[in-house]
Amino acid sequence: MRLAVQDNMVPGKTLLEKLQKMEDYGFEGVEVWGRAMPQKFEELKSALSSSKIKFSTVCGFPGDLLGPDKKTREAAIDTLKEMLSMCGELGGVGVITVPTFGGPKIPDLYPWRPHVEEVEKRILIEELKIVGRYAEDVGANVILEPLNRYETHLIRRLEQAVEVCREVGMEYVKMMADFFHMNIEEADIPSSIEAASDLLVHVHLADSNRVLPGYGHTDFKRPFEALKRIGYRNFMALECRIPGDPEVELPKCVGYLKQFI
Repeated sequence: MRLAVQDNMVPGKTLLEKLQKMEDYGFEGVEVWGRAMPQKFEELKSALSSSKIKFSTVCGFPGDLLGPDKKTREAAIDTLKEMLSMCGELGGVGVITVPTFGGPKIPDLYPWRPHVEEVEKRILIEELKIVGRYAEDVGANVILEPLNRYETHLIRRLEQAVEVCREVGMEYVKMMADFFHMNIEEADIPSSIEAASDLLVHVHLADSNRVLPGYGHTDFKRPFEALKRIGYRNFMALECRIPGDPEVELPKCVGYLKQFI
């Protein structure tokens, strides 16, 4: 298990300076927001070439795979492909993908299909087959992220992401686990992790209050033991707020997490 951090959480005027600080703090990987990737790509590529820090993941992309119309969904697919291409070139694990935020945008098709989530799921599976083929070509995973009930209505638990991934059935369509969302939605985090073991390629770390691990009530010990049991070897990236000076809090957080690794 390797620790990563989102670049926006680390102080520094340039990406190269940020990467050096990440290394000094004890991190091994960097995650970058998808919306910023096109602007940062060349600088990131250059900075990574002279750093020990590896590229981890693209965190999301600006698009809605379950938008209300064909044009919106096609644009989301194209944007996701663009992010996958950049991620693959940088040697990253993949692009974190939330199918949709908030409630349904696709109209209810009652009485033909009275449950809109059933329609959304079928659309999502077909979309993931399209981007899954592209993901295989560029060597970067589409990574489904379950969110909590306050942020999405569709995929909220790991088992729901597992079900979609299995139905898609493609090598480069995988999933991730986020400790903040799991703290809200999962009955037992270690069991949920183990049940998703063959599809899990990324992890987000945050405490129960979405602050750095160690500042809330989330149990990290048992879930980390579960990750070790399934042989998890990829990155675990911080996605949370920092309660204080990053120069102090980030290395302290690395020390806190390494006691469980």
